[in-house]
Amino acid sequence: MTDEELWGQVRAGGSEAFGRLFERHAQAVFAYCLRRTGTWAVAEDLVSVVFMETWRKRASVTVEGSLLPWLYTVALGVTRNHHRARTRYKTALGKVPPHHADDDHADDVARRVDAETRTRAVIAELAKLPAGDREVLEMSAWSDLTQAQIAAVLGIPVGTVKSRLARAQRTVRGALVEEAL
Repeated sequence: MTDEELWGQVRAGGSEAFGRLFERHAQAVFAYCLRRTGTWAVAEDLVSVVFMETWRKRASVTVEGSLLPWLYTVALGVTRNHHRARTRYKTALGKVPPHHADDDHADDVARRVDAETRTRAVIAELAKLPAGDREVLEMSAWSDLTQAQIAAVLGIPVGTVKSRLARAQRTVRGALVEEAL
């Protein structure tokens, strides 16, 4: 069955059809959330939120073709909310005086898993881009969406997607060349 057919069943309350859509798209949504957050556990939690929100809004969402662009739209909002909450938390935590008990470095070592470290480095470089350029580049490179689908997810014209993508690619290429020198 196509996503569109399954979604029709979901809108009628079909939880089994929703489960099939979850199985079909959860890995892509997880990969997107992982690239946006850099943390495996957080990405897993955010996938749950994405699908919960998708289920919650099922009556008001129409799907033409694949459900994946809609899921990426929800994932974009969920990861943005996560980043805002994390920033607020770090700001609040920065106001708390440090605790100088016996330093246990086990937590630091555990956090420095190779894959997460590399992902965070990439995220740091991408964070230097303007938000709009970054979102377009990420969706183009990692989410296997067409420029028209990216435009639909972000709610912008296709021409804007093209110009943001070209600008982001130039910037990233330039940063990589400077880093190699």
